[in-house]
Amino acid sequence: MFFQQFYLGCLAHASYMFGSKSEAVVVDPQRDVEIYLEAAQKNGLTIRHIFETHLHADFVSGHKELAQRTGAKIYVGAAAGAKFEHVALHEGFELQVGDICVRVLETPGHTPESVCLVLSDCARGDEPFAVLTGDTLFVGDVGRPDLSPTYTAEELADRLYDSLHRKLMTLPDKTLVYPAHGAGSLCGRNLRAESSSTIGTERLTNWALQIKMREEFIAQMTSNLPARPEYFAEDAAINREGAAALSDLTPLTPIKPAELQEQISHGATVVDVRPNNDFAAAHIPNSINIALTGQFAAWSGAVLGLSARPVLVADNDQQIAEARVRLARVGIEDVAGYLEGGIAAWKAAGLPLTQVPQLTVQELKQHVDSGAVRVLDVRRAAEFEAGHIDGANWYALDDFKRALPRLDKEQKLAVHCKGGYRSMIACSFLQRAGHENVINVIGGLDAWQKEGLPVTAQAVAAATA
Repeated sequence: MFFQQFYLGCLAHASYMFGSKSEAVVVDPQRDVEIYLEAAQKNGLTIRHIFETHLHADFVSGHKELAQRTGAKIYVGAAAGAKFEHVALHEGFELQVGDICVRVLETPGHTPESVCLVLSDCARGDEPFAVLTGDTLFVGDVGRPDLSPTYTAEELADRLYDSLHRKLMTLPDKTLVYPAHGAGSLCGRNLRAESSSTIGTERLTNWALQIKMREEFIAQMTSNLPARPEYFAEDAAINREGAAALSDLTPLTPIKPAELQEQISHGATVVDVRPNNDFAAAHIPNSINIALTGQFAAWSGAVLGLSARPVLVADNDQQIAEARVRLARVGIEDVAGYLEGGIAAWKAAGLPLTQVPQLTVQELKQHVDSGAVRVLDVRRAAEFEAGHIDGANWYALDDFKRALPRLDKEQKLAVHCKGGYRSMIACSFLQRAGHENVINVIGGLDAWQKEGLPVTAQAVAAATA
């Protein structure tokens, strides 16, 4: 028996392969499918089956390409309305893969078509050893119910209550839980960092499972949800049709510095994927920093959207290639090109560079005490309410695509997040919009608290937008 989890930190996404007697199943595959083909070959397995626990909204799945390359069948919930060739899943559907028995639970709630896969050893009876829960049950959380275009959040929260209590919580406590996402995913709110759990652990510790009354559960599931990125609906639609193979994408066009400068003057979107500190030290005016070192794909989708047509700036060809794949994972396929030779070529051409000044938290404390800066916190609402710098303005980075905060462009503005990644994205957007005195806070609130500096907790009041 073979079982492997593939965790993609950029999207906080977990996919799976399991198999027995030379036959394998892949569950919730990411866009680039080579990892599954390589794992199958290494372990003497042939991929025969591909399951989607639901139509994912936060990334583009590779189910169609993987099926084309292996001849495997694709299985998805009957309510998905999938446009590709597939087996429609209903409650109680069973499949035997070698010595592994797979049983389907219909678990609507996160989406109408959500399913979970209960795995057992056929030779030992029906008692399950694991359940792949998709986005129905996470480690420490449950799936958000507000992503459907056809059902209200309240309707899906009601169905989620039943999926959890009447189906998943009837499994034995020792059953291993393998979800499709981990901490950082917008498909939930309070996901923990562990990659797996057990039904018993979740029964005792998962905050959503402690809510016993249906009405209270629905109220809690539909309030204080994080912002829903615009690209979620687009990715779900792509997955319903089935995405094209990555090999079908056209090669990227190299763009010379002078040509890029001309494109910028006509409104081109330039995305610099270098590390935050390199961007701060020197970058092309009006460029946006979304570094490869963090959740690059998810934030690109959230703040750029799928139709942005970005021009990429990187240190080398390897970074360009990596950025291209990671953008495609969320459906940003139309990349306008990349700066040939990177920042070094731009500088050699005598073209202007600019900077983002940075402050340590100790320096920020001095400026706050003297009233020399205004503080902007770009974390999410729940993070802000849990603790923030007294007097800070709040405006989540998630909302920057909709509208930037309306703040005095002449005033010094110190921007921070949790650790510095999101704040540099925010700084680059604000600088692009004409904020000349924007400053990034190194290390964010983590560094602030590590130094023992004070925080306060109160309800959010967003900066004017």
